Amino acid sequence: MSSQNIIITYLIMDPINQVIDENKFRIRLLAIAGSPRRGGNTDTLLNEAVAGAVLKGAMVKQIILSDLDIAPCRHCDGCVESGGTCVIDDDMQWIHQDLQDYDRFIFAAPVFFMGIPSQAKAMIDRCQALWAVKYVLNKPVATKPDILRKGSFISTAGSTRKNTFSGSLATVKSWFVTLDIAYSEGLFFKGFDNIQTAAHDRAAMQEAFMLGQNIISS
Repeated sequence: MSSQNIIITYLIMDPINQVIDENKFRIRLLAIAGSPRRGGNTDTLLNEAVAGAVLKGAMVKQIILSDLDIAPCRHCDGCVESGGTCVIDDDMQWIHQDLQDYDRFIFAAPVFFMGIPSQAKAMIDRCQALWAVKYVLNKPVATKPDILRKGSFISTAGSTRKNTFSGSLATVKSWFVTLDIAYSEGLFFKGFDNIQTAAHDRAAMQEAFMLGQNIISS
């Protein structure tokens, strides 16, 4: 599938020239939808966070992992031999570049069996190539290493267990460390079993909107 079909870029248009220069934006945010179900609770909350970020003047690029071609990591060490480039030719090639280029990140994924869904985990596992850049090749992961990068995490679950989000959060924090992204904040909602629960929860929607604003303001 062409990447043009699954990337949504949110921009505040220049009212006079109607031309966008990405370099004019102070903050560039990458929003990653990690749920295999479109239009569900995590998607809804992520979209609200994106709205908050856009109103703060950010350029936002949103990607939908379930619509992409992302193979699992083979642990072949090809990324070490190739100087930090994954040898699997799929959508992770340009995702790796985005993960290096952007300033802020919001990752949204529901809980599946006390962890994140396979689509999201495959993307994170494929960041082994960036792990190799940092820890084997001793090179900076970020394109602009002098700029503080921050990331937030949004997750929902039908379960109401006390430790529902602990596995997912540990994975996301470990991933952020590898990418030199400082963990900013997280939103976690239990008992969201209906596909429209988030959309009808005003408090949850407001929290998501503020998360989007906060990550741009900080």
